[in-house]
Amino acid sequence: MITVHHLEDSRSQRVLWLLEELGTAYEVKRYARDPKTRLAPPELRAVHPLGKSPVIQHGEVIVAETGAIVEYLLEAFPGSGLRPAAGTPEARRFTYWLHYAEGSAMTPLLLKLIFSEIPKRTPGLVRPIARGISKAVDASLIAPQIVAHTAYWESELGRSAWFAGDAFSAADIMMSFPLEAATSRLGMAGKPRIADFLTRIHARPAYARALERGGPYAYA
Repeated sequence: MITVHHLEDSRSQRVLWLLEELGTAYEVKRYARDPKTRLAPPELRAVHPLGKSPVIQHGEVIVAETGAIVEYLLEAFPGSGLRPAAGTPEARRFTYWLHYAEGSAMTPLLLKLIFSEIPKRTPGLVRPIARGISKAVDASLIAPQIVAHTAYWESELGRSAWFAGDAFSAADIMMSFPLEAATSRLGMAGKPRIADFLTRIHARPAYARALERGGPYAYA
């Protein structure tokens, strides 16, 4: 049996979705965020030293990091059709998007979130200065990157129905969180392909079942 250590409103929702697409049994151990800091609770450090989610346990095996978990599960449960055949152009695209989702796509989104929090966590006397610095960094460094990445997503979804090709794959599961987070926080006006992608993934029965298992998830 697979146990998923799942943090509410987090990227680990993708792991539940993948398991539902695979049709394999699993159990969910839920963790709530600290209401003030919005960070994961210290109990997760008993599972993994960094105290992050997702983490899965499969027998004696413990795997952290969403991309690594996706690769592990696809190997553990072969024949799902969620990975293109090796050696094909689709397989190369699959590998690219699997790693791009966390390696490149999430970086500017996370930076935007961090810099938006800086003024809130700064002492009152210097808060106006912190706010000005945060806005300047956002405008000059972060926002242009987000514009570039979201335009890239929109363009790539014009190449094929899904990120790795014409067939739905686990690469789309990995890419779901950056697109959901960006749309939830920033809106995606003028990006009809991104909107259509989100509509299609949200309509998948496995996605709906994963939401029922995972609990609160603000980005759907």
